[in-house]
Order: sequence, then structure tokens, then C-alpha cells
Amino acid sequence: MLEYGAKGEDPVNSFDGRQSEAAAELQRGICRAFRTLGHSVITELPLANGRRADVVALSGSGDVLIVEIKSCLLDYRTDAKWQDYLDYCDRLYFAVRADFPCEVIPEEAGLILADRYGAELVREGLEERLSAARRKAMMLTFARAAALRLQQHLDPGCSFEL
Repeated sequence: MLEYGAKGEDPVNSFDGRQSEAAAELQRGICRAFRTLGHSVITELPLANGRRADVVALSGSGDVLIVEIKSCLLDYRTDAKWQDYLDYCDRLYFAVRADFPCEVIPEEAGLILADRYGAELVREGLEERLSAARRKAMMLTFARAAALRLQQHLDPGCSFEL
């Protein structure tokens, strides 16, 4: 899915078309900001518990960060699954637009303000280090998804499930 800004410039690519335009824009800004920090990122990563993380960032030292995107207050209030991500990361963040009422975001989660161009870390979340076994499993999930997506980009006609 390819969406364009008002003048047909600056496209925002959505990985699988599930994201709203607002969420896809936040996702792009978050990914840009994490890449600036030297992290590798992947979007819409399926987790072992059946959930899909909006953004997973992997730091150079092996920290696993998950970002849950909330495009509006209604999206936040109707989605109570954020705690399902805690077992799969060292830190969890919510990413929202600057006009979001941030006081509703739980204190134990980090807070990121984002737009289509970048993001700013406002608050760090509590750190809960992954066990060695879970870290290895997340690294393998991340690497496998990244490799399969690269292969699909290089050979769009190949048939496999992401």
C-alpha cells in the first residue's frame, strides 16, 4: 500500500495494509527515529503469543524494544492488549501524536511523540530484561522476518508466508 502526502510527494509505505493512514505515518516516523539512534527496526512483527507488534527495534547491544502505536484516544481506549507485549521486550513504548492526551498512558510504559517525519522520546518505560531464552527467540523471530521480507522484496513472485 502506498499513500501520498497532499502534493503527491513523500510517500508513506504500509507493510501489509492493515494500518490506518495515521498509524502508518506514525510508524514511519518511529522507524526513522530509531534508525537514527542506530537501531534496526521491523514493523508488524508476529509474536509467539499470536499478537503483532507495531514496531520492534533492536539496539546494537541486543536490547529489544516494542512500540505500540495509538493513532487516537479511541484507539487507545478500545485496545487493552498492550500488556501482552511485555514478555517480548526489554522496554515497551506507546507512540502517539503531539495532540494526544498523554496523561492516559500508563507510567510503566515509555512515551514517544511521533509524526510522519520523526519521533521524540518523551519518557523511558520501565526496563524488564528478557530471559536469555526469550531474547534468543525474539532475535530469531526478528532475523527470520527481516530475511523473508528482504527476499520478498528481491523476488516478489516467490511464495511464502511472512
